[in-house]
Amino acid sequence: MKYLVIISTLFVIGSLLGWVLEVVYRRLFTQKKWTNPGFLSGPYLPIYGFGVLILYGVSNIPFGIESQFLDILVKVAIIGVGMTLMEFVAGLIFIKGLKIKLWDYSDCKGNLMGIICPLYSFLWLVVASLYIFLLNPVLVKGITWLSENLIYTYFVGAVIGAIIVDVAYSIHLATKLKKLKELQTLRFDELKKRFKEKQSSRIE
Repeated sequence: MKYLVIISTLFVIGSLLGWVLEVVYRRLFTQKKWTNPGFLSGPYLPIYGFGVLILYGVSNIPFGIESQFLDILVKVAIIGVGMTLMEFVAGLIFIKGLKIKLWDYSDCKGNLMGIICPLYSFLWLVVASLYIFLLNPVLVKGITWLSENLIYTYFVGAVIGAIIVDVAYSIHLATKLKKLKELQTLRFDELKKRFKEKQSSRIE
């Protein structure tokens, strides 16, 4: 039960903070405006939740390597590969399954299908290094404390419940929109416009 609470808490923290990070990043560097960056309606990005699980899990696995430097190097490499692979699988599922491109790295050199590219894979390595050296010790203590406070688990459960409902609704709506766009892959921004148009037509 304790491990389930820890995993759920990590997922919720990653999903919520990842959403905040994306909102700020897009406001300052890409879209220059406040916008919901996620496929879902709520303030969470599940892919970041899974990312935090990878960071936490790999960072705390005892590999039995005597050299601390080599141990950290191996963990950073595994995290970098894992995050890139997760990004590729998630992007591919949406492109092939729902004809939606959630992000587009087509302008980056060496990209693969616009889903992953060397630049962002390198950034994942940087994130892994910063996490291992700065955040992991603090997060381990914080998660242990939270897992022992049962009241907090209700909040975690409520957020996960909201995410599940949101996922079901968004996929249902995206599936309907898929039939209207003649199987042509859409960028996520265009999909959100169609979301609003469809919702407006329902109100009218």
